[in-house]
Amino acid sequence: MFDIDLPAPLDDLVTTLASLLDARHADLLEPLFLGTLLAHGRRTATAWFRAGDCAEDFRRGYTLLGTLGRRHLDSFASVLFRRLRDTIDPGRFWLFGIDDTPTQRYGPHVEGAGIHHNPTPGPAHQRFVYGHVWVTLDWIVRHPDCHTLALPLRGELYIRRADLPNIDADRRPEFHTKLESAIAQIRWTAQCLRDSDQPIWFVVDGAYSKRPVIWAAQQEQVVLVGRLAHNAALWDVPPVIPEGRRRRGRPRTYGRRRLSLAKRAGHSQGWQEVECFQYQQQVTKRVKTFLATWRPAGGVIRVVIVKEDDGWRAYFSIDPNATVQDILESAAGRTALEQTNKDVKEVEGAGQQQLRYWRANEGAFNWCLWSYTAVEWWAWPKTFEEVVDRSHSPWDETERRASHAEKRKALQGECLREGFWQVWGDRPCAREIRQLVELLLEMAA
Repeated sequence: MFDIDLPAPLDDLVTTLASLLDARHADLLEPLFLGTLLAHGRRTATAWFRAGDCAEDFRRGYTLLGTLGRRHLDSFASVLFRRLRDTIDPGRFWLFGIDDTPTQRYGPHVEGAGIHHNPTPGPAHQRFVYGHVWVTLDWIVRHPDCHTLALPLRGELYIRRADLPNIDADRRPEFHTKLESAIAQIRWTAQCLRDSDQPIWFVVDGAYSKRPVIWAAQQEQVVLVGRLAHNAALWDVPPVIPEGRRRRGRPRTYGRRRLSLAKRAGHSQGWQEVECFQYQQQVTKRVKTFLATWRPAGGVIRVVIVKEDDGWRAYFSIDPNATVQDILESAAGRTALEQTNKDVKEVEGAGQQQLRYWRANEGAFNWCLWSYTAVEWWAWPKTFEEVVDRSHSPWDETERRASHAEKRKALQGECLREGFWQVWGDRPCAREIRQLVELLLEMAA
């Protein structure tokens, strides 16, 4: 196999990441990245090794995946995030999303695998899935052409308490809930951005809109936006008592009057229209907003009720001064995580590596996350024409934004093309040969 050089930004990134590894494994990192990029079919670890031309060192390759999951999650994610920060503008504030996603596995000897709730039951109505569950952290950004994107930074493996005894005691991890993993993600992000003056926002779904996560966000001075249950126990804001008329004791934190989201959403008055950017377009939403007190938040929150075609939804922000537009755009940006999780599993092949050791699975899953982010980072400054070629698909929508699969294919083509012509050198090449080479490279990518 001839040598294939990565484009300049990716080559520098992989070189920096390799410098963090032990010298016994550092030389395998670039072949592993190329194998992840060029592998076809089922993306097992051996498929990576074959495509990266390091199949003879498969034992060291498996050790490298275990090392990534055991020692280098924080350092690799920090280096990648630092490179993204130098290229991508976060906007008025940093926006991150936390979500959990399963990867289906098979076999009783896969460490950490168990029976979990299936968020996408499909036509078969499969309520549960056997495999791993990952709590992922994504940076949500807005691309000028591709609109809202979620760039995954790291993922934590969630293992049920009932499944821990199946792992040997000498390598059995401590039990952590999904909420504890989310708290660790928030604290890691706040530590990475301690030198930034811009506000840090996190958006979560209803499963993570719980007291431990909210309190951790408040401690790190992070603005948390999440879904509110329709029956959330909200109370009004207590009145402000002048200093001279204040009674003995601490002032009230929560009001006396219970607030009903359903009654407020069903009332015909009080609605207002707000323009915001949601789901890749500028829309006008009918909303109601008010301040309330909520015990999980320990005080006052901003509540936003949104009127939709199929009913209404309620969101909250622990920052009472947050605008309705920012809350709605942040909540809509969380849906980009679902598309990213889908592409990470279907395009990058996360969960297909057929590994048993739980640390190796964690390393392989995060490697798929970083590969996804690296491809998106490489394609960020590219124009639409440089990434997408739909001339052979006249039935496809030409205005549709570039998918991750198309960006990945464009990177594959550039690597193979540069590698071939580097071997060819400065010798003259007939037009027929050049056309044949371009055709073969297009088929290979």
